[in-house]
Amino acid sequence: MDREADVTVTVSEIDRLHSQLSRLEDMFPGYRTEIVEGAIVMSPVKPHHNETVCEVRNALKAQLSEEWGCIMDVAVPFDDENEFCPDLAVIPKAESAKNLSAYSPDLIELAIEVVSPGSIRNDYEIKDRAYARRGIPHYLIFDPYKAHCVTHWNPGPDGYLGRDTLPYGKTVVVETGIGKLSLDTGGLPVDPGAPGSSPTP
Repeated sequence: MDREADVTVTVSEIDRLHSQLSRLEDMFPGYRTEIVEGAIVMSPVKPHHNETVCEVRNALKAQLSEEWGCIMDVAVPFDDENEFCPDLAVIPKAESAKNLSAYSPDLIELAIEVVSPGSIRNDYEIKDRAYARRGIPHYLIFDPYKAHCVTHWNPGPDGYLGRDTLPYGKTVVVETGIGKLSLDTGGLPVDPGAPGSSPTP
């Protein structure tokens, strides 16, 4: 199997999808699995992806009040055709402390995705619309292949009405309902194939 390519299995019933998820994850370790538009999508995870998630999570945890916590790669069912696993999501700590296998999108104050080669459309288009329609106030995309962060706010029925693209090296500031959050992108890893990239120390 080409580990650079996503694996998509088209099925029609949500119960059947769930029954296949655990088997596929066991068969293909190192893949991130979601249900997107009625299909099981498995994306390979690379070191820069995990490093970005960890760096952003650490920065967020240092700024969040005691009432808020982070979940990572946990199922968030949206409807019968979409069950996303945000790389990071900020939800009330009382909810994350329940240690559940799935959470409602209505709990999310901030959703964060890190782009992988096969997740470009999902992150930039499908999740933009889905997260906005569900009223998630803020959505951030970190892209090690373009070396930038895209911030989204002001959710609407067709996607977010506000967005900014900041090149890595800038500080991303998000004015949320739970306070101002600042994320320094200067140390985030950049893929060697990204335009103008240089190796991360």
